[in-house]
Amino acid sequence: MIGSRYLSDMSTRSERHHLLTSEEVHRKRPKGSDIPSKDYDSLDYDNCYNVPYKKALRTFSKKTYLHMEVMRWVLVGFIGVFTGLVALFIDVCVRYLFKLKFSLFDKVYHATVEDGNVISAFLLLLGVNVLFAIIASAFIVIEPVAAGSGIPEIKCYLNGIKVPHVTRLTTLVSKAVGVLFSVAGGFFVGKEGPMIHSGAIVGAGLPQFRSMFFKFINLPYHFFRSDREKRDFVSSGAAAGVAAAFGAPIGGVLFSLEEGSSFWNQSLTWRTGLQFGLLGTPSLVDFGVFQQSERQLWKAYHLIVFIIMGAVGGLLGALFNSINTQITIYRLKYLIRSRRVWRMAEAVLIIMCTTAAVSIAVTVLGTCVPFRNDDDDPSGGDHIYSPGDTSFRNETIDYFCPDHGDTKNVLYYNDLATILFNPQETAIKQLFHQNGAFTLPTLWIVFLVYFILACWTYGAGIPSGLFIPCLVIGATYGRFVATALTVLEKQFPILHFLTNLYPGTYALIGAASFLGGVVRMTISLTVILIESTNEIDYGLPIMLTLMVAKWVGDIFNHGLYDIHVELNKTPLLGWESPHRMEKLTAEDVMNPDLKYLYPITRVGSIVSQLRTTAHSAFLIVTPVSLDKVHQKPQTMAHHTPQLYSRREPREHALSIDSGTAYVRTPFGFQLSCVVGFVCVCVCLSVTQHLTSRTMNCSTNNTTYSASGIGRNICRVFSETA
Repeated sequence: MIGSRYLSDMSTRSERHHLLTSEEVHRKRPKGSDIPSKDYDSLDYDNCYNVPYKKALRTFSKKTYLHMEVMRWVLVGFIGVFTGLVALFIDVCVRYLFKLKFSLFDKVYHATVEDGNVISAFLLLLGVNVLFAIIASAFIVIEPVAAGSGIPEIKCYLNGIKVPHVTRLTTLVSKAVGVLFSVAGGFFVGKEGPMIHSGAIVGAGLPQFRSMFFKFINLPYHFFRSDREKRDFVSSGAAAGVAAAFGAPIGGVLFSLEEGSSFWNQSLTWRTGLQFGLLGTPSLVDFGVFQQSERQLWKAYHLIVFIIMGAVGGLLGALFNSINTQITIYRLKYLIRSRRVWRMAEAVLIIMCTTAAVSIAVTVLGTCVPFRNDDDDPSGGDHIYSPGDTSFRNETIDYFCPDHGDTKNVLYYNDLATILFNPQETAIKQLFHQNGAFTLPTLWIVFLVYFILACWTYGAGIPSGLFIPCLVIGATYGRFVATALTVLEKQFPILHFLTNLYPGTYALIGAASFLGGVVRMTISLTVILIESTNEIDYGLPIMLTLMVAKWVGDIFNHGLYDIHVELNKTPLLGWESPHRMEKLTAEDVMNPDLKYLYPITRVGSIVSQLRTTAHSAFLIVTPVSLDKVHQKPQTMAHHTPQLYSRREPREHALSIDSGTAYVRTPFGFQLSCVVGFVCVCVCLSVTQHLTSRTMNCSTNNTTYSASGIGRNICRVFSETA
C-alpha cells in the first residue's frame, strides 16, 4: 500500500528523469559493454519496510484502513462494470461486422449464382477478410504485447514478473479493437482469452487514478499504487474477464486462482466472487439448453466412454501443442525478432489460406442435407426439426442448395457452410444440440480444417483467443463419436446402451476433453463449463474427463500457456522448486561481487551503482558502530553477524531536481544530523573556553585555576584522582 506522498513523489521524479530507471539503463547500454543485461524485472509484491514506508504507516488511522477496505470493494465493483462494457463493445461490434460482411457476400452470391459465376462473391469475402486482418495486425505493430490471448503474460505478471506494457491503456485498446477485427475477419480465434487480458488491464489501471498515456489524468489518490495492491486488482480483473466471457463468475474466480494468480487471500475471494456475480447471466458465449428431450443426460456406465474420450482428447491436445510449439519457434526465429511488418504479412497469409480453405470446403465438399417438418411429414427422415424451434432453421445456410426445395417441399441446407460460415458460438451450439444434422464426412472435414488453421493462427500477430476454437474442435470430435456410435448401433443393436442419452452430451465431453488436453486446467474449467451449460449434472463427467485429459497430455508436454511462457524465456517461478535445488545454499547462486550501499554515502557512489547495474533494489548495509563504515568490503565480511541490512528500491535511491542530484533522506535522520552538528559546535566552544584559562585548583600539592564550568570539572577530577 502506498499511502505516502513521499513514495509517490519519488516514483514521479524517477519517471520524469530517465537516467535512473532500469529500463533506460538497458536501452542505452553500449554494445559490447560489461553492464549486465536483464530482459525482465520483478515486481515488488513484498512491502519494503524502509523509513519512508514506516513513516507513512504511522499516519494511518483506523478510519484510514476502513476507508481503504471500502474502496477496495467499490473499485472491484467498478472493474466488473467496465469489463462488462468492454465485453459488450466487442460483442456488438463483432456481430455488426459479421452481419455486414455476409450481407454483402449474400447479395453478390445471389446476384451471380444463376450465372454460375460465384467466384466474385468469394473474392469479395477474401477482400473483406484481408482488410480486417490488416487492421487487426496493425494494432499489434503499435503494441506487440497485445498479440495472442494475453493469458501467459497476465500469468507471468501475477507471478511477480514485470512484463513491459502488459497493463497499459494502449494495450487495452489494441487488444479490444484488434480482437473484434480478428473474429469478424474469419480467423479461427476466440475473444474470450483477450477478454481476460482486457479485464486484467482494467483492474490494473482503474484503481491507480492516473494514466501514463493521458498525462492530465493524475488524481491525488495514492493508496493503491503499490505492486502488491495492484496485483490483487489485476486478479479481480482477470476473473471479471472470465465472468463476462462465459457468464461464469465462480469459474472466473477459480480460473484466476488456478491458472493465473500466484498469490491469493480470503478477502480477495469474497470481493471477486460477490462483485462479479452480476456478470453471471449475460456472456459472450451461449451454449443453449441441454435438457430438451426425455433422454437422460448420462448414466454411470457412460463414464467408461467419457474416460476413453478424455484420453483421446489429451492425445489430440498434446499433438496440437507440439505442432504449435514448432510454429512458434519458427516465428520467434524469423518473424517476431525481425521487422514487425512480417508479422502483419503472416496474418494476411493466414487469413487468405483460411478463406480459401473454407470456400473450397463449402463449394466442393459441402453436402446439401434435407430436414423435414415433423408435422408435415410424420414418416420422418434423417433430419427433423420441430415447428416450435425455428432457431436451427434460421441459423442454417443453404449456399449451393435448392432454394425452394424439391417436389415434396423438402428444404435443404449446406452442412459445411452452416458450421464454417456461422459465428463460432453458433456452430458450437448446433454441434451440442442438433442430432443428426451433420454427417460423418462433414464432421471429419471441419475437425481437420479447424485443427490445422487454429493451430497455425494461435500466436500470430493478431489478438487471438484459444477457448472457442478448441471447443469447436472438441465438439466436432464428440459429435463424430456420437454419430459413429449411432451408425454402429444399426449393425450392432447391443450398443444401444451407449446411445440412449442426450445427443449433445458426447459433443460437450469431446469439447471438454480437447480443451483440457490443450490448456491442462481442471477445476476452473469444470466450473466454467457447468455454469455455461447451466447443467450441474455434468459436473462429474466433465471433471473426470478433464483429469484424464490432463494426465495423458502431461506425459508428452505442458499446457499451451506454459509452453508459450517457456518459449518467451520468461522466468516464471513455479509452485514447486526442482529437487536439485534442495541441496543448494545461498552462496551457490549469489553473485560474489555483492552490490550494496551504506546509509551515509556519496552521491557519486549512488550514481555509479545506478549506471552500472540494472538492479531494482539495493542492499543498505548498516554497521553497528560508525567507525566500521569506512572499512573495505573484505573487512566488512568478517563483521556480518554484527550488521543489519534493509532493501531500498531503485526509485528511492536518488532524486534529481533542477539538474542537481541529491540524496533523499528521512526527516528524522536530517534532524539528528542537525542536532549532532549543534552539539559538536557547543563542545568545541566549551573546550576552547576551558583551555584558554589558567587552572589554579589546589589538590594534593597540585595547583589549578578554574571558574564556572571549569571549577566543577576540576572538582570532579580532583575527587577521582
